[in-house]
Amino acid sequence: MRTPQAPSVLDSRSEIANQVERVCLEAPIPVDVHTHLYSPRFGDLLLWGFDELVTYHYLIAEVCRTNRAVSPDAYYALSKREQADHIWRSLFLDESPISEARRGVLTALQAFGLDVESRDLEQYREFFASTTVEEHVDRVFAAANVEKVVMTNDPFDDQERPIWEQQGLETDDRFLAALRIDKILVTWHEAQPVLSGWGYDVAADLSGDTLSEVRRFLTDWAGRIHPVYLAVSLASSFAYPSDDPSTLLIDEAVIPVCRELGVPFAPMLGVKRLINPALQLAGDGVGKCDIAALERLCANHADVSFFVTLLSRENQHELCVAARKFPNLMPFGCWWFLNDPSLIEEMTRMRVELLGLSFVAQHSDCRILDQLVYKWRHFRPILAKVLTDKYLDLFATGWQLTTEQIEADVHALLGGNFLDMLGR
Repeated sequence: MRTPQAPSVLDSRSEIANQVERVCLEAPIPVDVHTHLYSPRFGDLLLWGFDELVTYHYLIAEVCRTNRAVSPDAYYALSKREQADHIWRSLFLDESPISEARRGVLTALQAFGLDVESRDLEQYREFFASTTVEEHVDRVFAAANVEKVVMTNDPFDDQERPIWEQQGLETDDRFLAALRIDKILVTWHEAQPVLSGWGYDVAADLSGDTLSEVRRFLTDWAGRIHPVYLAVSLASSFAYPSDDPSTLLIDEAVIPVCRELGVPFAPMLGVKRLINPALQLAGDGVGKCDIAALERLCANHADVSFFVTLLSRENQHELCVAARKFPNLMPFGCWWFLNDPSLIEEMTRMRVELLGLSFVAQHSDCRILDQLVYKWRHFRPILAKVLTDKYLDLFATGWQLTTEQIEADVHALLGGNFLDMLGR
């Protein structure tokens, strides 16, 4: 009979610091809870490689600011390769690539064994051209030390929907689905005629069988893709309750389906769409939302979990306080414009101090496969720094710490809490 090993007690400040750093840098990510990635079965919807990495919309916004000699219209008229050449020249050669998005490109290239000092675009392109997408997915998951990712899956997307409707396709269980319902909650006037065309008896004014038919639509798609949550990206102006169709659709369609499926509703609040339309996908902005809308959602539906991230820095303290009051509210990640080291550290410290370990510390929000590497490699040392300080505070009181407890805590923050919420 095997004798259980005694917990490894950490006896000094340096031992604690070393173990926290090791665990944070080496621990697998159980699940990246929000990305815009796709598995290889989705073909061209899965973006990867040098040109995609360098033409990410964060960098489009930066190049249009840095090099105003090329207008947004002129930029978008270029081929993908020409766009990448323009961004590389403007943001990496003409000035130091010091922003977080630019540094991320270099981190990814370095992780693949490429020489960033050579600045050799052809070498980088040849590397990606010499591999298959399946090989590269394995490479990226290994380099990021990520076990699973959650996709963003929109049944209203004309490119994506036919793939889900095919039968007998192999699946990759590293890629979990999330059912995206922006079209229904944000632009009902556009969703209604589409749903009607698909055979759902829905009316623009939500009359008749509309709400039950929307529930049927969501249930149909949940049966097809098996989502781990239902998600929507909402404007900073979102209000609940309101006279907008979204209130009735949430209360009478979305929430009942989440309850039936046993999955969270994931509202992501704070977007200001296309404040500069010329930048297209790069033209969205950020606004402070009304936290009271989220509080009322949680209060009105106490038996449903809400998995929430907010885009504005100014909302983060309110989100933590709301999460203290509503056990069915779990904050996650540092989203979009908050995914910068100084803000990540600030938010993570605040959450630990107010919520302990009851949140999910980060998600990558990747649109390009290769970003999975840099998003997590940049986050891990920040988490180590925050947790080291907090564990040393405990140690100063005489509290005994073990490696096993640190490993369990880090696992929870890196996605274990999400899996627990799902009952997995």
